[in-house]
Amino acid sequence: MRLDIVTLFPELIEPYFSGGLLGAAIERGVLDVRLHQLRDYTTDKHRQVDDRPYGGGPGMVLKPEPFFRALEALEGELGQRPRVVLTSARGGVFDQAKAREMARERAIVMLCGRYQGVDERVSTIVDDELTVGDFVLSGGELPALVMAEAIGRLVPGVVGNLDSLEADSFAASEQLGPPQYTRPVEFRGMRVPEVLLSGDHAEIERWRREQALATTRRNRPDLVDHADRRTDVD
Repeated sequence: MRLDIVTLFPELIEPYFSGGLLGAAIERGVLDVRLHQLRDYTTDKHRQVDDRPYGGGPGMVLKPEPFFRALEALEGELGQRPRVVLTSARGGVFDQAKAREMARERAIVMLCGRYQGVDERVSTIVDDELTVGDFVLSGGELPALVMAEAIGRLVPGVVGNLDSLEADSFAASEQLGPPQYTRPVEFRGMRVPEVLLSGDHAEIERWRREQALATTRRNRPDLVDHADRRTDVD
């Protein structure tokens, strides 16, 4: 997969891709991540990317021209139309299902919003307008990194042990993952549940399913309610 990120602050993003899981995948050639400075797609001598909003109001709005030029340049370089994502606090919520869907793409371009927002005309070149949660950040760089991580680790060849992906929260269902334990068996009076030491794999699997459901009910009851409603409809 090739991932292009267009941002006013590539220096904020670049260090993340120099190590860890995605960094190793980039080194092996499984992922191709490229960062682009939005100002490089301006035509005026001041390299201006923002202006005051029509109709008045606080803050500045990112202009449409640099985004259009950036996408046109990348389409020419790629030789195809990539999937285009705009990070935006008003977008739909990015989740694991969306990550799985997007991991099948060959080319993705992420456009990072900033300031008061992006000129609405940019939405005409965007396939997905996405947020990572119901809160506001200074810009779209952190959401772009979150999405890149969630999508990238699902690309074949990025994660060595595919079983670890199946054990993730949200992997097989709308549930959180079960509790995990490792050595020592006992730590400060807290002991690993006996079932995990039993060697009875069927019983261990049953315990993990029960614990996953209990954890989901405790921490994310909305997921349980959603699953129940969907079952009723089915």
